[in-house]
Amino acid sequence: MNSAQTKVGFLGLGVMGMAIARRLQAAGLALQVWNRSADKCRPLVEAGATACATPAEAAAGAEVVILCLLDEAAVDQTVFGRDGVSSATCPATVVVDHSSITPDATRALAARLAERCGARWLDAPVSGGTPAAERGALTIMAGGD
Repeated sequence: MNSAQTKVGFLGLGVMGMAIARRLQAAGLALQVWNRSADKCRPLVEAGATACATPAEAAAGAEVVILCLLDEAAVDQTVFGRDGVSSATCPATVVVDHSSITPDATRALAARLAERCGARWLDAPVSGGTPAAERGALTIMAGGD
């Protein structure tokens, strides 16, 4: 994957999400960002990211969509709600979920996404906290097809 040409949708810019998104942006990835509180996108937009009004807009045309959300309800709403990620993805899209949700919930969400649009899902919870994210030293435990 050529970072200069890779579009990434990043959804969820809390403390951890912002730290991860900044590292991705510093690596040269083209970020399309969304957050429920739109003002949290500002620092990334000032550094060149594209602010998006909906999760679908952030996912549109992205090869990878990264979620860093609070809980299962937030993930479900962001992916399957009105103007959700699932309405703008295709079978080539990979959704990477850094949110802290249960394995059973992850499997169910992944199956729904595959059924709805054919996109693939990676469960990728992180360990190390915000300082590790800022240093680019998170441990990511990834699982999926």
